[in-house]
Order: sequence, then C-alpha cells, then structure tokens
Amino acid sequence: MSANPVEHLLFADEWSDVRRLQEMPEIDFDRMMRYRVERLRQQLREHDAAFCILVNPISLRYAVDYRSYLLFQSHIPQIYLFVPQEGPLVVYGCYYQLPGVEDFRPGRPHAFFDGGTNIDEAARGLADDVVEYLAEIGSSNRRVAVEYVNPSVTQALEARGVEVIDGVRISELARVIKSEDEIACMRWAVAVGEHGAHMMKQALRPGVTELQLFGLLNYTNIANNGDWHEGRMLASGPRINPWLQEASDRRVESGDLVGFDTDMVGPFGYFVDLSRTFHCGPAKPTRRQKQIYRMAVDEIEHNLKLVRPGMTLFEMQDQAYPIPEECRDNAYVCMMHAVGMCDEYPQVRQGFRQRNAYDCTLEAGMVVCIESYMGPRGERDGVKIEQQVLITDDGYELLTQFPYEESLLD
Repeated sequence: MSANPVEHLLFADEWSDVRRLQEMPEIDFDRMMRYRVERLRQQLREHDAAFCILVNPISLRYAVDYRSYLLFQSHIPQIYLFVPQEGPLVVYGCYYQLPGVEDFRPGRPHAFFDGGTNIDEAARGLADDVVEYLAEIGSSNRRVAVEYVNPSVTQALEARGVEVIDGVRISELARVIKSEDEIACMRWAVAVGEHGAHMMKQALRPGVTELQLFGLLNYTNIANNGDWHEGRMLASGPRINPWLQEASDRRVESGDLVGFDTDMVGPFGYFVDLSRTFHCGPAKPTRRQKQIYRMAVDEIEHNLKLVRPGMTLFEMQDQAYPIPEECRDNAYVCMMHAVGMCDEYPQVRQGFRQRNAYDCTLEAGMVVCIESYMGPRGERDGVKIEQQVLITDDGYELLTQFPYEESLLD
C-alpha cells in the first residue's frame, strides 16, 4: 500500500463510480418536476384545499428539488414552500434558485432554535403571510393543508379564520404513483445500492467490523451523489437476532450470518430498500442457518405472488405467508410497504399482530417493498431479506436484482 493511505483509497479509487459499469438511464428532469408538482395540485383539488405548506424535507425535494441540509430541516425546519391549486410557487427562507419557484421571500422562524420564546409571535407572522398569499392568488377558499409544524402555527392560522387540514395527506398521496422518469431515477439508485452491496460482499471476511462493511455502502452512495441512510442497519453473529440493531464495531467471525438493509436515499433523492443476509466463511453454513434462510426466502416468494393491481391491503394481509410460530415474536414490523423518496404510504402490517389500520388498492405505477425477517425466538441466528418491485399492469417487475446467498440455499 502507498505510504499515503488517502492517495491509495481515494485518488486511486476506480471502483465506486457506477457510471464506469453501466450507462445511466435517460431521465427528463423538467418533465419529472412538472409531473410531481401536478400530482400535488391534483391532491389539493381532491381535498378542496387552496394550497399546501410543505415543510418535510422529502416533500421539498419532491416539489422543487430542494436539497440543502435536509436532515437539519427534518428537526429544525427553516424552509417552507407554498404550493397552490393554481398560481405561483413561493418559497420562504431559501437563498438559491429552485426549479418551478417564481418567488423567494424571507422566512418566519417556526422552529424553537430560531424563534425561541418568541415562537408564538413568529407563528402569527406566518399566519399573516398565509392570508396575504390567499389574497394574491385570488382564492376565497380558506382551507389550507399544512405539513408537520408546531401547534402554535396551527393555532395562529385558525385565529385568522383559516381551516387547517393535514398536509401529509397531500404530499403522501401525491407520491404514490411514479412517473417513468421517477422509475428511471429509482433504477439508477438501485444500481448504486447494489454496487455498494457487492463491495460489502467482497470485503466480508473474519475480522472486518460491521461499521467498516456499512461504511463501504455509505461511501458508494455518497460517491455517486446520493444522500443518506435512514439507519445503519447491519448486524452480525449474535447481534442479528432480534433485528433492528444498527451497525457496531463488532468484528465478524467465521460462520456468522451478516444481515443488512440499505435504507438508502440515493441519487436524485430516490430510495433503495434492499435487504440481504450473507454468510461469512470459511466455516460452512449450519443446517439450521439454511433452514432459517429458506423460511425467509419462502415468505418473500409467497408474498411477491400477491403483488398486482387490484389487490387490496386487507386481501394481502389475509393471504400472506404464514410465519412460523417460533419466528413471530421477532418478525418484521410489516410485510409490505411502498417506497419512493423514502418509506411511503401504504403499508401492510403482519396480520397475526393486528388488522391493518386502513385499506386501499394496489395500482400500476406504485413501487413497493416485500419484507421478511426470520429470527426464531431465543436463537442466535436470523435472516433479513427484502425486494423492491414496480407494480405493472399485469403484476410486478423486480427492481432489486441482487442474488440470494447461494451457500445458504444449497
């Protein structure tokens, strides 16, 4: 190795750029942005709301491709966007140009970090801005959809005679059906995520830490202009059961199962939700490890057959793979959920735990993930697998193509 490790690892990096391996799909970004704004406007019409106030960083990325300090925005919101049924998009608190936005205005403090003990006064100022904007667009409709804000904002709006509804109804339902350009973005994001998974697989050997493995996935994402991971979901050996334990400095040992979930906001802001479980040699997999792996694969393959237009969530829950009793305590929180720029509505919970909270019908153009975690009660090993699929007119198309672990299937 070079005496300068940075030169060796970074400037001699010839592996991370996925464009070296395959061509990026053709994406019409202007068309995609028009589609996404129209989806929001359509939901505003259906909910009879004059406009929505978007605060959630995912919604801001969806509507106007806002990308700065998104994790900061998620807990200290400083930017907000007005999207009307008809009329100009106005952003508050942003300092640079955004696609489709016609007006940039100073923002009101609506996080305690900025407003402090004067947060109520700032909320009243924001309410004044809302009433002024309604007059600007010539709307007599006083119904406004508001996303994730402090109660002080809602109270100030109601005091000004504005009817407040949940903006999340607008943003989540708008994102449900993907355009062809969004699917192309997602295909590229999946290619990046799977490339990172292949790098983890190549690096897997006794002595490597969980954090080092996950770091390869994270580096691959960033090197390809992706964003972040919702969690550092990688666990090995005795830490893999139960699931939902994030990566640690534990060193992988021979014979361990190593499971991961990308949970990755990748290039263009689109989500990659791929889960696999590897086996670390040189020890051979045990018979029990293979049994558990087979149960997880069987659940995935069974539930994939349920994915088609017209299937309802209740029907899917009723017809789902029967999880063995020994694996129910540690089973995954859901068997299916939608995905776009993050985990999205709708989802199907495990039926043996509870009836799904709501019902709806699967449609072509939705992208969903089929989940499985099998971790027998009181045992050391567990297996996490997940597939991401596009719902088509006659079924589904598998977006994640990463192979299963051959040594656990033989």
